[in-house]
Amino acid sequence: MTKVHSFHIPVMGIGFSVDTPLKVSKYGIDSVISLVDDILLEKLRKMYCGKYELPYNEITDKIEDFRAKRITSYLNLINDLAEKKFEELKNAAFDKGQEIKAYFNMLPDCSTIKEEFKKLTANCFNLNEIRSWIKENISMGSIDVNIMTKLDKDNYLKEEKLPIEYNDAHAALRGYANSDLKSSIVFSAGMNPRLYGYLENFEDFYPDKNGEIKKKIILKVSDYRSAFIQGRFLAKKGLWVSEYRIESGLNCGGHAFATDGYLLGPVLSEFKDKRQALIQSTHELFVEALTTKNRPVPTSTLPIRITAQGGVGTAEEHQFLIEHYQLDSIGWGTPFLLVPEATNVDVSTLNKLMDAKEEDLYLSNISPLGVPFNSLRGNTKDVEKSDLIAKGRPGSSCPRKYIELNTELTEKPICLASRQYQHLKIKELENENLSPAEYQNKYDKIVEKSCLCVGLGTSSLLTNNLNTKTEGNGVSICPGPNMAYFSKIMSLKEIIDHIYGRANVISRTDRPNLFIKELSLYIDFLKNKIQETEIPMTNKQQKYFLTFVNNLNEGIEYYYGLLTSLKGIFEDTKSSILDSLEDSKKTLRLLMSEIEMAPELIYC
Repeated sequence: MTKVHSFHIPVMGIGFSVDTPLKVSKYGIDSVISLVDDILLEKLRKMYCGKYELPYNEITDKIEDFRAKRITSYLNLINDLAEKKFEELKNAAFDKGQEIKAYFNMLPDCSTIKEEFKKLTANCFNLNEIRSWIKENISMGSIDVNIMTKLDKDNYLKEEKLPIEYNDAHAALRGYANSDLKSSIVFSAGMNPRLYGYLENFEDFYPDKNGEIKKKIILKVSDYRSAFIQGRFLAKKGLWVSEYRIESGLNCGGHAFATDGYLLGPVLSEFKDKRQALIQSTHELFVEALTTKNRPVPTSTLPIRITAQGGVGTAEEHQFLIEHYQLDSIGWGTPFLLVPEATNVDVSTLNKLMDAKEEDLYLSNISPLGVPFNSLRGNTKDVEKSDLIAKGRPGSSCPRKYIELNTELTEKPICLASRQYQHLKIKELENENLSPAEYQNKYDKIVEKSCLCVGLGTSSLLTNNLNTKTEGNGVSICPGPNMAYFSKIMSLKEIIDHIYGRANVISRTDRPNLFIKELSLYIDFLKNKIQETEIPMTNKQQKYFLTFVNNLNEGIEYYYGLLTSLKGIFEDTKSSILDSLEDSKKTLRLLMSEIEMAPELIYC
C-alpha cells in the first residue's frame, strides 16, 4: 500500500479514534483503532449496521471466544465500509468530482501524484484515461490497530481460569489476525514475550514467497535499545518488524512512559545512525528462523519504516523531523481531538479542550496501571469520581474490568479503580492508626485512581447518541501538553493544511519548540521525583537521579550542536531556543547539587 501522506493519526484513548479509519482512510490517511474494548466495538458495529442497512447478528458474551469474534466482526465491517467509501470517492471523479478534488487537495504540495494529476487533468480530456490513472495511482489509508501489551488480563469461565490464549491481549490479537484487514498492528507499552510468541500462530504475520506481509508489525518504542531488543526477539521467530514508532516519553498523550532522561532529538539521531545496522542484525535472524520453519525467505532485505510522534505542532517541525532524521511519517494525535470529522469527542469535552492552558494539562496518577497518565483538569469523569468520593462511595463499579490486574488484597485480580479494591484498601488504612494528615494523604492516593477503560470510551457513545446507562456520561480524556496551543475546532482540511504549512491554526505566539517543551517536561518530572523521595536518599536513588541529570545534560549539548549546524531552520526561534537551553542547564546544575548533597545516604 503506497503511502501518500507524511503524517499518520495514532491511537487516541479507547474510543476517540475507534472509527477514525472510516472517516479518513478514503483520503489516504493512516489511522489506528484501539482493540481494548470489545463491548464498545460491538455497540458501534450494531450502530453502523443499522446506519448502512446491513444485517446484524449480535455476538453476546455467551458465545465462545466472543471477544475475538467481536473484534474480527467490527474490523471486517470497518474495512468493508471504508473500501466502499474509497470506491465511491474514485467514482465521484466522474460525477460531482468534489471528493476526488478533496483527496488531492489534502496531499502535500510536494506529492508526485498530486502534480501528475494536475498535469493529467489540465491536458487530457479522455475520461477513461483519467479514470484508469486514478485507479492505479491513488490508495486508501491503512486501517491499523493497537494493542496495549500490559492489558492482558486473565479471563475466567465459572470461576475456572481459561487458557492464556483467552487473555485480553491474546484474544484481541486473534481477533485482528482473523480479520480481512491488510494493515499493521501496533504494540505499545513495552514487551510482552508471551503475546509476541502468540504471533507465530497466524499465517498473515509471515512473508509470502514475494516478501509481502499481509499483517505487519509496528512497535511503539522510546529508545533504540528497546527497538533493538524487541526487533531481534521477534526476528528469531521469523517475524519482521516493519516499523518502529518512536514516541516522546513525556510530550505525548495517554500513558507517559518516561525514559531516564533520554530526549527525543538524540534518540532520533541514534535511529538515523544505526538504521541499517538494525535492519541487518534483525534480517539475519529473520532469515535463519524462516529457513528453520521451512517458510518462504524473501529474496531481498525487507525495509523498515522509522516514524516519530509526540508534541509536533508546526509544519516547520514536521518537515524538519522528516528531512533531518530521514523519517517516514510523523504522528499527529492531540490536535486531531479538535477535529470532529476525524475523532469522537463530546461537546462538553471539546469545549474544555479548546479552553485548556498549560496548567490544565497535567501528568496525573489516575491510571490503575500505575503509569503516569496525561489528563485534562475538570474532565467529567473526574467530576463524577469526586461526587462518589463525597458520597462516601469511592471507586467504580468496574463494568468493563479490562484493568483487573492487582492481587494485593484478593486471590482473583481486581482493578485499583474499582469500588471493591478501594473499599478494602481504605478498611486496611483505618487500622494503621495514622495521624489525620498521614491518613488523608494515603486516602487521596487510593481514591484518585479513575476508571479509564470506561472513561476513555464513553465519548464515542455520546457523540453517536448511543445509550450510556451502564457507563454513565463521565469522560476521561488524554491529550498531550501540545493541546495548550490548539484552541479551536478544526475541519479535516484545516488541520492538514496546517501540517503541510498551507495555513496556521495556532493563534498563540509563545508556543515553545517541541524539543524545548519535552526538555522542560522532563525537568519538571525529575523535580517531582526528587520531591517525592524520602530523606535520607538511598545510594540507588541518588545514582538514578544523577544518571537522569547526566542524560538530560547530554541531550542539551546535542541540541546546542544541532542548532549550530542548522541553516535556514528554526531561524525565527533559534535565539529563544538557545536561551531556554541555557536556563535548563542552570536548573540542572541546581538539581545536581541537591542530589549530591542529599544527607545521610543509605547504601542499599
